[in-house]
Parts: sequence; structure tokens; C-alpha cells
Amino acid sequence: MIGIFHVFMWYFLLILYMGQIRGVFGTYEPITYKTGCSLWGIIFIIAGVSIIRATRHPTQGMITCALTTNIFCIIIAIIASVLTTIELSSFNSVSYRNYGQAKLGREVSRVLLISYPLEFSIALTYSIFGCIDLVSIYLLSGKSRDADF
Repeated sequence: MIGIFHVFMWYFLLILYMGQIRGVFGTYEPITYKTGCSLWGIIFIIAGVSIIRATRHPTQGMITCALTTNIFCIIIAIIASVLTTIELSSFNSVSYRNYGQAKLGREVSRVLLISYPLEFSIALTYSIFGCIDLVSIYLLSGKSRDADF
């Protein structure tokens, strides 16, 4: 659900920033808009789907896929948090025509900044439990735990 929220916020920002009028100081195009940072919510959606599939059919391959996508989500959430913090820490002056749009876009970025740690914590939790599931599948499979050194 967080991924769907991020994709909708990306669409909102797309409509918001495309409607800017070229002013004296230019248009407001933050780094998160240029990189499509909130569009990365698609990765969160894919991770959620892989978790559901791994829960319904808990094979080693499905759990590994879910674990991999969750680790990727952790990395994405950290990068998105850093980019959003950089965006919010600097605010270059924009034309007064675009000031309202820039201010609204920054508020959306603040809301997204709150949701990135939530996504990080959810992905980290599922990654930990995914590792536990992999270990339990390994132990239940009856493979020898002896290692040749």
C-alpha cells in the first residue's frame, strides 16, 4: 500500500510541476522530481507481491526472491530519504508564479519523507523473517551442516 501511495504522489507531482509557468527565476524542479524518486514505489509494490507469493508458496526460491526484493527496498528507501532531505534542505528562489506549486511540492516531499522510514522498517522486518525462513527450510531439508575446511 505504501508503494501505491508513492506512485500516486509521483503522479501528483508530475501534474503539479508540469503546470509551472516559466517565470523570471525559472521553474522549480527538485532532485527528487528529476530522479523520479517517488516513482520508485513500484519497487515497493513488487516487494509486496513477492512477500505474498512467498507466504502462499514457501519454497526456497520464493523466499530468496522476497528477501532480495526487500533488501533492494531497504536500499531504495535510504537513497530516497537522503535525496528528499537534500531537496528539503535547500530551496532556491523561484518565480512568484510558481511559488505556490513549489511550496505544495515541498509539502508532498515532507509527507514522503515520513513514509520512507516506515518502508525501511517494514522491509527490514520482512528481511529478518525471510532469513529465519531460509534457515528453517535449510534445517528441515535434512542437509548436513558439516563444512569441509
